[in-house]
Amino acid sequence: MIKDKKLLVVGGSYLQLPAIIKAKEMGLQVAVADYNPNAIGVSYADKYYNVSTVDEKGIYEAAKNFCADGVTTLATDMPIRAVSFACEKLGLSSISYDTAIKSTDKGEMIKAFDAQGVSHPWYFILEDIEQLSSIESKIVYPCISKPLDSSGSRGVVLINCPEELRESIEYSSTQGRNTGVIIEEFMRGKEVSVEIMVVNEKVHILAVTDKLTTGAPHFVEMCHSQPSRLGEKNVNRIRELAIKAVLAVGIKNGPAHVEIMLTEDGPKVIELGARMGGDFISTHLVPLSTGIDMVKAVIDLACGEGVDLIPKFDRGSSIQYISGDVGVIKNIDGLDLASKIDGVFEVKMLKNVGELSKVICNSLDRLGYVIAQGPSVLEARDICKSALTCIDLEIDKSKGDVCNA
Repeated sequence: MIKDKKLLVVGGSYLQLPAIIKAKEMGLQVAVADYNPNAIGVSYADKYYNVSTVDEKGIYEAAKNFCADGVTTLATDMPIRAVSFACEKLGLSSISYDTAIKSTDKGEMIKAFDAQGVSHPWYFILEDIEQLSSIESKIVYPCISKPLDSSGSRGVVLINCPEELRESIEYSSTQGRNTGVIIEEFMRGKEVSVEIMVVNEKVHILAVTDKLTTGAPHFVEMCHSQPSRLGEKNVNRIRELAIKAVLAVGIKNGPAHVEIMLTEDGPKVIELGARMGGDFISTHLVPLSTGIDMVKAVIDLACGEGVDLIPKFDRGSSIQYISGDVGVIKNIDGLDLASKIDGVFEVKMLKNVGELSKVICNSLDRLGYVIAQGPSVLEARDICKSALTCIDLEIDKSKGDVCNA
């Protein structure tokens, strides 16, 4: 029985907290591995391992010591390698280590798309900035530069002309664990993500999510909503491409989050993660719009159990992130008022009084969020907007901060 099993959650931050809490509710014994003993999820766990989430051998040893029946993480990319490494050695349900590499290295990922005929932007991979001279004349502007191994929009830059190229690439190269950079076509269109569970090589699409970003130069995501409003024909093409992308990198069991741009030439894959979507898309928006408990499904699958992926209803859900002027946050009012609006599911600040409100250069710069559910996606988005109008931020603009890009 699932309640008699043990689960190791790799990561103890607020991103992994839904899995930790859900596993406890399911009756599992839960261990958390994180380098930070003060991570929010540690206090919920039965056992704690002081191990970095990217320490592959360390995570394996933790899983072995805990006698884990399953190992998982949520909403973050690089720990996927440690999860797959541990599961392969222990014979547990997960993706292969090869798939983990293809899902976390943007260069290996796009090569896999090439090999399987998955539509994607043109690209050049630079392992070192000194390689730039060999491809400079081939680049078409505008284009995008981003690290090969980062997430959360870190290091993503729009490059408008040759004069911006070297400086932008140098910036991107400092934002990943390694210095490798990928230069890609700047695609114009409507951006979506596709939330997926793969069970025994069968791909189940749970939702297609519309998103809004800050736009150039860093494209940080500020709003997500389900279901997509792009129309049945477009959504079907997006779904078909997402399935091809997931199979191209070899995901046979586990969740996936596929980001796609609907361009004038049709949908193209931006990138994917062999994990649940971040930004509360999979943990909150999927169950609010479909009734599918995706976190439970991921835990069940990791522990070798059957999964329930049957939709229970068809509603709208949305998350909108909070931003503010540049400066120091002096006071925050209206959170209680916002949370009492009918349809609001959660209101939370990610930055507190005394902290900096920055230019939004990556997902860590966002100040907070509002999540809502409504009879339709438009109503859910309107509920979020109403809640945001209730929140009053007092910011001392004399003490500002700018993005380092």
